[in-house]
Amino acid sequence: MKQSLAVDLGGLRLANPVLAASGCLGVGADVPASLVDVHRLGAVVTRSLTYAGSKGWPTPRAAETSSGVLSAVGTQNPGVQAFLAHDLPRLRKGGVPLIASVAGSSLNEYVNVAGALHLQEGIVGLEVYLSCPDDEREGEPFYGRIERLTEIVGAVARLSRVPVFAKLPAFVPGIVETAQACVRAGAFGLTLIDAVPALAVDAERLRTKTAMPVGGLSGPAIKPIALAAVYRVARAMPHVPVLGVGGVTTGEDAIEFLLAGAWAVQVGTAMLVDPSAHVEIARGIAEYLRAKGLTSPEDLRGRLRVRGQNGDGA
Repeated sequence: MKQSLAVDLGGLRLANPVLAASGCLGVGADVPASLVDVHRLGAVVTRSLTYAGSKGWPTPRAAETSSGVLSAVGTQNPGVQAFLAHDLPRLRKGGVPLIASVAGSSLNEYVNVAGALHLQEGIVGLEVYLSCPDDEREGEPFYGRIERLTEIVGAVARLSRVPVFAKLPAFVPGIVETAQACVRAGAFGLTLIDAVPALAVDAERLRTKTAMPVGGLSGPAIKPIALAAVYRVARAMPHVPVLGVGGVTTGEDAIEFLLAGAWAVQVGTAMLVDPSAHVEIARGIAEYLRAKGLTSPEDLRGRLRVRGQNGDGA
């Protein structure tokens, strides 16, 4: 049988299961075409977009740690109208499907951003970024209360003509129950996980390494956390598309996510280090499929065996 890397996310068809994560390729103007072969990506998730635009948090915004990259960027972006006028046309030229990341500080802003995006040519989905501070709840993150989180997801899903993915952090109370609530509210699928809250310290200078003390940790350190979230949610909702993100650096990493139940993976930090990482990751998946006599990434989804169960050796 002929092998294919194409995946079908419940009707959303992509050429392969490797996507660029939000923020990885900016919003278009800063995509180095000579370095990043976007044609080899299954899709690109844009930087999170707000309505009026944002300068983001003060610098310095990023720091290396012993186990990943700490970033404290905020929602730096040109605003949705500037994105539509200047950046979306550049991204369209890449010929790769686009998933627009929707952000905001209020319910109304999320709705306005989503409304401006969901009918645009080239945009095949929306990803709702839920780690923004809620101005209507004294700066508490939207994911802090399940009723607020589902209010946002539901409002975006009801107006959108394209599939909506809710992006959840790993440490929401009851990840499975929260994911189920998002789907009941109208989410088509889920993105698991967001960066993990973390702090980097410069002991020599007695100060934090980033201007905003607590940022988000990404990279290999969070892969086991992301795998656990994907596994738990996918096992509870096997028919809901799940995008796994967090520490995907190699083809083997991607395969682990697929086995745990992800339908596709997003790559972030690895592409910042090596702009061709997505090509090698896709190649690694293809080689694994050939070695196992399988024809599609879908043949791997959810096939993870628990050691000591179902006749597997302890």
